[in-house]
Amino acid sequence: MIDTIISFKSIFDLLKAFPNEQTCIIHLEQLRWNGNVVSPFLEGSKVYKCKNNRYKCTGTNSYFNVRTNTIFEDTKLPLQKWFMALYIFSSHKKGISSHQLAKDLDITQKSAWFVLHRLRYTFEHPTFKKVVGDSGPTEVDETFIGGKESNKHKSRFAQAEKREAKKLNPVNNQGRSTETKTAVVGLVQAGSVIAKVVPDTKGKTLQKFVRDYVKAGSIIVSDDWKGYVTLRKDYTHESVNHSMGEYSRDGFNTNSIEGFWSQLKRGVYGIYHHVSPEHLQAYVDEFTLRYNTRTLTAQHRFDLVLGNVAGKRLTYQNLINKA
Repeated sequence: MIDTIISFKSIFDLLKAFPNEQTCIIHLEQLRWNGNVVSPFLEGSKVYKCKNNRYKCTGTNSYFNVRTNTIFEDTKLPLQKWFMALYIFSSHKKGISSHQLAKDLDITQKSAWFVLHRLRYTFEHPTFKKVVGDSGPTEVDETFIGGKESNKHKSRFAQAEKREAKKLNPVNNQGRSTETKTAVVGLVQAGSVIAKVVPDTKGKTLQKFVRDYVKAGSIIVSDDWKGYVTLRKDYTHESVNHSMGEYSRDGFNTNSIEGFWSQLKRGVYGIYHHVSPEHLQAYVDEFTLRYNTRTLTAQHRFDLVLGNVAGKRLTYQNLINKA
């Protein structure tokens, strides 16, 4: 990570540090290029600096600026508002709704919703999605996102009642059902979490997730769900029997990953209220990065995310196509 250039501890400090568009541009250029401007069109091409913060790629004869090929490209919002949105978004432990952000930035709710999703797009940071297994036991667990049918919109509740009346795919929305809930599997090791939306919690699905992210031979700690049993072939598998009221055995537990699920659910239900399955992974990534950077200052978390905006484009059309 590049050393922070400007120091700030609050929104007031942020506005003093970035009072205008030019100061934002300078900061973003420093984080993105660190004095060595690279063409987004042709890496290695010679670059000339032009007027109005633009550059020219000699290899392609194309002009660009620091926004090009980032989440800020083709946006009419000034960088100062983007910086404020990022600071607020990354600092709030439970996130912030698009309605509240719209008020804070004096923009429309639609724009705020798009801003938040563009920011979430940068939260899929590769630093926190690498193979683990050398720093002690890895806790593995799964959870389900979705509320009781009786609390949902009457049209969805009516559909569930209709299915049950016809005895077709009866809805059991409590426990492990994915009929109206979405499954998420995650792991925690050495204080960092990786979490992924999955279609189900069958053994094949859970075991693939573990094998994708945890080195063979590592210590795996889970609850007594049968889906984890065959991991014993490749891992040292420890388990705690929650169904019998056991939450720790020989010093092994799943308290950290369960704590992360608690934070995720408090944010989803308390702030966002409803998250569609199509967008859930973006929200999971949001809470994952916030959890993994909890020991950083708000300033360093801000720069970490801002330094990861290059190479990421999310158009409004692509976003709503997932809705």
